[in-house]
Amino acid sequence: MTIKPLIILPDPLLRQVSAPVERVDAELTQLADDMLETMYDAPGIGLAAIQIGVPRRLLVIDLAKEGEEKQPQVFINPQILSSSDARSVYEEGCLSIPDYYAEVERPAEIEVQYLDRDGKDKTVKADGLLATCLQHEIDHLNGVLFIDHISRLKREMVVKKFTKAAKGKAV
Repeated sequence: MTIKPLIILPDPLLRQVSAPVERVDAELTQLADDMLETMYDAPGIGLAAIQIGVPRRLLVIDLAKEGEEKQPQVFINPQILSSSDARSVYEEGCLSIPDYYAEVERPAEIEVQYLDRDGKDKTVKADGLLATCLQHEIDHLNGVLFIDHISRLKREMVVKKFTKAAKGKAV
């Protein structure tokens, strides 16, 4: 497994809509394994392929707490089938927007259809942190960032900060 470099805001790749995965094969499962390794190293609880520069509809999640056995989950071509009217608020962060956190309101429960790492069609009903994480990562596949769910003023401040930092590194 290989730890991949993360794409960081303001990289325009983060705004790209990811293409559907055409087939589940050894190359794709290797990519999923690399993504998990990258996510664990960061450390994070979710990662979309676009965050390592691969615009494919693939994401990985592991909500195991520190000290617990890892519980990696792979979602290929995930799509939200339904979402509840009830809402929940979580403080979200993002590996592509390091050290920035904000409260985001999203549907409290969702139902997601996807392919697992074996290419089998699955459906999951999610609530709590899993629902939030799935929505956050599926947003990535659609070129949407969690900062798009906060006020315009806060979002502009974050983008400005990361744009300035990126220019500083380019010098």
